[in-house]
Amino acid sequence: MNFELTKEQEMTRKMVRDFADGVIRPRAIEIDVNAEFPKDIFDEMGKLGLLGIPFPEEYGGSGGDTVSYALAVEEIGKVCGSTGLSYAAAVSLGASPLYYFGTEQQKQQYLTPLAKGETLGSFGLTEPNAGSDAGGTKTRAVLEGDQYVINGEKCWITNAKYADTITVTAVSGKREDGRNIISAFIIPRDTPGMKISSPYEKMGVRGSNTCEIILEDVKVPKENILGDPQGGFKQFLHTLDGGRISIAALAVGIAQASLDKALAYAKERKQFGKPISDFQAIQFKLSDMAMEVELARNMVLKSAWLKDQKKSFTKESAYAKLFASETAFRSANQAIQIHGGYGYMREYEVERYLRDAKLLEIGEGTSEIQRLVIARQLGC
Repeated sequence: MNFELTKEQEMTRKMVRDFADGVIRPRAIEIDVNAEFPKDIFDEMGKLGLLGIPFPEEYGGSGGDTVSYALAVEEIGKVCGSTGLSYAAAVSLGASPLYYFGTEQQKQQYLTPLAKGETLGSFGLTEPNAGSDAGGTKTRAVLEGDQYVINGEKCWITNAKYADTITVTAVSGKREDGRNIISAFIIPRDTPGMKISSPYEKMGVRGSNTCEIILEDVKVPKENILGDPQGGFKQFLHTLDGGRISIAALAVGIAQASLDKALAYAKERKQFGKPISDFQAIQFKLSDMAMEVELARNMVLKSAWLKDQKKSFTKESAYAKLFASETAFRSANQAIQIHGGYGYMREYEVERYLRDAKLLEIGEGTSEIQRLVIARQLGC
């Protein structure tokens, strides 16, 4: 078992780390306070090829792998959870379904500009009454002649305001057993009848764009159905499996940032005549944080490696997402505790880590859903 990264993976991590430290970190507090999506930063990320890391060069990508992409998400998430979340969603949810399930024409037309970083993509799955029960989709698509007419509502959709293409799921018919057929549809943002708004005032990841989408008699050509017309449900399950790797990587980034801040502060802060890092109570907290961060990172990289090897990774991505997201929340909480009163202040940043980390226990499948996924993989 070789746990070393390849030279290319190390180079990717260093490039992203340098960019994150130099460009994103100085604006992280401002992005959170103003709840403003950093479009210019994403433009620069696109020019660097970060939005196309896991996609082949023939579609405008960088020809990298899932491990490299996970490392990039971690490095960006370490300095800004908002930017990390939007980056992860753009690649894992916006572009990946097109790559894995799109026709050749769809890849050329829609995936290539996403992989090149010329625009962003978005994935509309969640609905007001279909969250954890994603199969309970109420959005409907009816075939009329050579086009589908789509009506419904999607909520909590990342990056939609800045996306040129949005892939949405909708019920398109019935199977012989009476179950719904769910299909995925590619909708260009300027399509009449699609209304996108950002009405949410969020607790954390405030600089990540989150939207509500209303679809009223939206008409798209039948050629815009993504891949297999009856494969929508399996498509988004596979998409979520991959997305969980990126959310787990983002969680590792926030957990590592919490540890770094807590350790630095503990070495500087003096009480009773010596640094608080000399006290066993603080040492135990830091030790637990360091252990959990390393374990979470290993699980993320293992699931990413399995995906790259085209092996089953459903259970491992659920492990990674569950453990890493809960690790991020615990680590941020402990970082605040170690900082004491200062940890409650915005300028020390650890309170932001806690607010950002909480979403990771909810989005891409709640912690409870991850436990259900794992149980089913165990044969329960």
